[in-house]
Amino acid sequence: MAAVLKPGWSKPSTILFASEIPANQKAFAFALAQAQEFGSDLILFHAYDTLVVAASEASGTRSYDYAAAARIEKQHLEPLAERAREAGLHCEVVVRPGLPADEILAYTREREIDRIVMGTHSPGPISKLLVGSVAEAVLRTASSPAYIIGPDVVDGRYRNFATRTILCAVSLQETSTVVAAFAAELAAQHGARLILQHVIRPQERAEFLAGRSLDELEAGMLALVPTKLRGQVAVQTIVVPGDPTEELLYQSQTQQADLIVVGAQGASAFAAITRHGVVYKTVAHTHCPVITLSPVVLAPCASNAEKLQPAEAYLAGVF
Repeated sequence: MAAVLKPGWSKPSTILFASEIPANQKAFAFALAQAQEFGSDLILFHAYDTLVVAASEASGTRSYDYAAAARIEKQHLEPLAERAREAGLHCEVVVRPGLPADEILAYTREREIDRIVMGTHSPGPISKLLVGSVAEAVLRTASSPAYIIGPDVVDGRYRNFATRTILCAVSLQETSTVVAAFAAELAAQHGARLILQHVIRPQERAEFLAGRSLDELEAGMLALVPTKLRGQVAVQTIVVPGDPTEELLYQSQTQQADLIVVGAQGASAFAAITRHGVVYKTVAHTHCPVITLSPVVLAPCASNAEKLQPAEAYLAGVF
């Protein structure tokens, strides 16, 4: 399982900040802090689907000026790039015409991107929660971790963007081994403590426990941490019955988590167009950033049963 993890995922060499215009300043601050911490190259990426229309004075003919549109979009991001360069980072601005999600994903296939950082808006009306939104598409299909700053995330400057506590949601699925290993790698890089949490849905409690105590289950979860890291990372395990989202949000507050790690493996059609996915609801309401591993990353590690049967405990919702 651990072989699928790339070293750059926990210590990124290149970070892509997927930006809107105007930029999400809070999300950019997190991206900049991470680039400074690791000495990463920072790419400010923006895709635009609006076109600058130029009219010829002689003929009155209207045409689309892609070059002018690109120049205008780049001008908006240059002040952010200057901040990064003044901090001693290598930073470039990349703008492309096209649908944002498509262009972000295409660019990450062209370049070796170790982490995608992006913000989200506050949850909107149900009518706007449609498959195809930018963050949803990235969460589902990115080939590298996506670091998401939701609308309720507290500005990290008050704690110098330090990552001291990482909360990782796990289950009994095979893919949880990868998610937990990734979280442990992050904890080792940051010198942070790691909390592994599994939530048992009430209707599944009897079948799941099968005569075992919660203490026994918690002790067994320590095996999810790679052997090489067990002496390096302080690990706490939590198994509780309840609603996965409520318990994840509760523990993130109680434990003062600085980062939540989840796998976005599987999704039902209903959860894809509503607010019922755990990942969606967590990002929408948590006070700290959430970093996700997409089904593209996790699928090679899943059994055939997992691939065929969506895991509703860890659904990438719509933003």
